[in-house]
Amino acid sequence: MSTEPETTESAEPGKPEDAVRSGTPTDGAGAGAAEAGGAGATEADGADAGAAEAGGADAGAAEAGGADAEGSPQLSEAEAELLAQKLERERIEQRKAEKKGPIASGTKLSGQAADLLAAVRAVESGEKPVAAVFAEPRPAPRRPAPEPVRRPQPVPAAPAAPDAPAPHTVDGVRRVLADGSAPEALAPQVAAALGEGAEDLLREDPWQLLRVAGVRPEQADGFARALLGAECRPDDERRARAVTVWLLEQAALAGHTALELSALATALARQGVPDADTAVQSTLAEGDALVFQDALDEPGARPGTAPSAAAPSAPPAAADDAEGEPEDAEEERPVRVLVGLERYALAEESLADGLARIVNSLAPVSTEPSAEWEAAAAAASGSTAELIRAVAGHGLVLHTGGEAARAEPAALLTVARGLGLRAVAACHTPDGRRRFAALLGAEDPVVTVPGLLAGTEGPGRDAEGALDLDVLVVLDAPQLDVESAAMVVESLPDGARLVLSGDPAVLGSAGPGRVFADLLAARTCPQVASRTPDPGPLGELVSGVGIGELNQVDAPGKEIVIVPVRDAGEAVHRTVQLVADSVPRALGVPPEDTVVITPGHGGAAGTRVLNAALKERLNPGPGRFGGFDPGDRVAYSPAPGRTVPGQVVGADAEGLHLSCADGAVVVPKERVEQAVRHGWALTAHQAVGSRWPAAVVVLPGDAAQALSRPWVYTAFGRGERHLSVVHGVEQALPRAVAEVTAKPRTTRLPVLLRTQVPAAQ
Repeated sequence: MSTEPETTESAEPGKPEDAVRSGTPTDGAGAGAAEAGGAGATEADGADAGAAEAGGADAGAAEAGGADAEGSPQLSEAEAELLAQKLERERIEQRKAEKKGPIASGTKLSGQAADLLAAVRAVESGEKPVAAVFAEPRPAPRRPAPEPVRRPQPVPAAPAAPDAPAPHTVDGVRRVLADGSAPEALAPQVAAALGEGAEDLLREDPWQLLRVAGVRPEQADGFARALLGAECRPDDERRARAVTVWLLEQAALAGHTALELSALATALARQGVPDADTAVQSTLAEGDALVFQDALDEPGARPGTAPSAAAPSAPPAAADDAEGEPEDAEEERPVRVLVGLERYALAEESLADGLARIVNSLAPVSTEPSAEWEAAAAAASGSTAELIRAVAGHGLVLHTGGEAARAEPAALLTVARGLGLRAVAACHTPDGRRRFAALLGAEDPVVTVPGLLAGTEGPGRDAEGALDLDVLVVLDAPQLDVESAAMVVESLPDGARLVLSGDPAVLGSAGPGRVFADLLAARTCPQVASRTPDPGPLGELVSGVGIGELNQVDAPGKEIVIVPVRDAGEAVHRTVQLVADSVPRALGVPPEDTVVITPGHGGAAGTRVLNAALKERLNPGPGRFGGFDPGDRVAYSPAPGRTVPGQVVGADAEGLHLSCADGAVVVPKERVEQAVRHGWALTAHQAVGSRWPAAVVVLPGDAAQALSRPWVYTAFGRGERHLSVVHGVEQALPRAVAEVTAKPRTTRLPVLLRTQVPAAQ
């Protein structure tokens, strides 16, 4: 969470035309930046400081030393590990028999991860945990990767929003919150997070309050002190476990699917957890997290993971003998021990399994002879022909390029449908669907990814539950997080072709993972890079940003203008003038076709302040429907990380009525505050996947720390015809473009892919 200024709007009106100059954002802005005031969250690569702590712990931080065991355990470490392996194999066989889908890997481990697992099993069997959980890891020996699952169970459609908690549950939670001096307004959220019996659970474990989004450890600590009194201690196991889960959840908000054990231990220490060893053991024993040991790259060897639980193998010594490699050579292999939440860990493994199945299951059929594919490729040219040939012979293909490059997957889709294949394209947003359908000249084969998974759009599913199609082209692929990507991949039938297409320079997914970037880095399938440049001054500017250069661009038709500002108040004033007066008068683009993009929601030039100022100018009203009036532009979030633009129609007892691209939407009144914001101004993450005729990008002086090359690239690329930059960051903008790349994310997908999918030739 960053601090942003809270200055007031400038009283001097002025005319933006007087300050507008054609050029690029390298032009200097006004000197002064406003002093910092109130706190406001900038846009997420991490949701708040907890995410930064969890994901950004110093790499050189020393790991916690091994915990000393008090007394001798009943079993030796080796015996405990063998017992754990036996129990795990029995559980695996039972899960296979019940056909409940992919099984978590990483349970047949050695060294540090095996110690953690043995500790978990010892706790489950009532024995004392073994010691030395945080000792130096002993790498797992190399073993052949297990065969990919050829026909995994289809993933069901995206679940509907959970029902509202029962009134008596909310009332009970409200009483507990009152007893702990916590805001009673949190009661519906707490009841929804904890479910039936939330009142008793919260009294028994006050730190369960951390399961509610936005609650921080210090707030949960105060609540626990009020409820427990003298029984509230900093070394309470309940607190340690809750903080561990909270840190992993904050890491997921920052894009990580797992955390290295050393980073997690450092973050736990920063949150006042005295014993990271015990905290992690307890979290694993309760099943709130999983532990993994991944082998890293080394010269002359393929990286991989420890053996999967789905394929039990010989003990380490036997494996060493079988491979003919000395044990000390194996111990030198670099490894990392990771801890992650079960939902993301299993989604990442399911995704890797599904991708391996797609790569290995493609078989030619009579309706698509290679001669016809070759004839179609010969009729095309350049990277379009390369894409058609790649898809003709492979189950998985990656395609990269900017906005103009979308014509290439459009041509591919036309070819596939001409060959009699059931081909569908899926976009990230309704606006992306509209633009891609315009390229095709037809709307029928184009859907959104959420609509495809929910079954409200697209071809439907066959008798086995798989999507009824032969070719799926996913546009805006960088926006796929691990869960949505796993659902897409596992929903494809055997023999289907999958094309992931997108611009790798844009901001990554709002959810955890970096699926598209990981696939590009793994090089396990053909990659086709488009050679179709985006046209015009805007295309030239954005293309330069993508390679780290903020070029001087000629804009004779005022495609790009710069509005220098001195402080955040002036930035708000100039932005309103641009949207309401200057852009409509100079370019004929009405306010409803212009988007404002700013780095964060809070602060003196964040989305809240900008939307309030734009509403006052464009649609004034008392906000009688929970702060909204008919005609207000809104950003509706039906799920975390997903934003749908809309307009307020009205409100009644059912809730707030919106008109969105997907049709009419009714937001229940209890969800309006969480799910609906005014939408004249958005963050770049909210705007990704959509474009408008004109875009106004606001860069107040305090935004310098939030800028990065992916952010600038994404924001500048939202305008189709015009870009105005309200510029107050001076040289921080070119410096961010040249030096600040995407924040790293910790994921396991590259390692999982390399063990299951052969490298592309």
